[in-house]
Amino acid sequence: MIVPIRHYGYYDHVSYANQKLSATPGQSVAGYPIGILALELFYPLVPGNVVNPWTYDFPVRIKVVRGATIDRIFRNDPTLLDDFIQAGEELMLDGVRALSGACGFFANYQRELAEHFPVPVAMSSLLQVPWIKSSLKKDQKVGIITANSAAITPYLLESVGITDGSAFVVKGIQHLEQWKPLVDMEDNGFNDTILTDQVSQAAVELCQEENIGAILLECSDLPPYAHAIQKAVNLPVYDYITMMNWLYHSVCQRPYEGYF
Repeated sequence: MIVPIRHYGYYDHVSYANQKLSATPGQSVAGYPIGILALELFYPLVPGNVVNPWTYDFPVRIKVVRGATIDRIFRNDPTLLDDFIQAGEELMLDGVRALSGACGFFANYQRELAEHFPVPVAMSSLLQVPWIKSSLKKDQKVGIITANSAAITPYLLESVGITDGSAFVVKGIQHLEQWKPLVDMEDNGFNDTILTDQVSQAAVELCQEENIGAILLECSDLPPYAHAIQKAVNLPVYDYITMMNWLYHSVCQRPYEGYF
């Protein structure tokens, strides 16, 4: 495989005046800061979802990992690792500068993929938990709202650097009626208005049960509801998109300009 050279310089006509521009061998497209490895699934992907490009203020390159179904991810199927690597290498050929995922349970493959690729790899929104916890008061916890609490295993947590069990509390929403089509990967449709209310109420209940200083949304389907959740609990809310923005700015620094 030919690994493209990642050009970190910001292109403008002044900096590149009278310079020869050369193509990177094997790279047929360019300008994608982040490549996203996605589940093979079939249900409405509304704006705000990780695999809907309208979610972002910058270009993203999305690659479906064939065979990566939600049930295989929940049980940490080790045979999927090679499929993730192959899909990631294809994104590398497209010149992406960082790799991410579209399921919080991709955390199961975080360590292996970060070791394999020469670019930053952030497969799960859960990677933010240690940093979030360090920003809170000592007695406050990170409230993790997850698509499936049963799939939050010790191995998954350790893979993203979560080693302090007192730092967080988990609330699963797998029982919500409007959430089941997403978890079961069934295109039966769902009522987005009702789901917004149900997910927001789950966050409120979590904050009533525990001393929560911030909310972290594990699932890539949850960012569309981050605004409503924040309005309901009046706390910082982190999700896949806060992580994507962090990744983007780390690999796409631009020169500052303006008046002084």
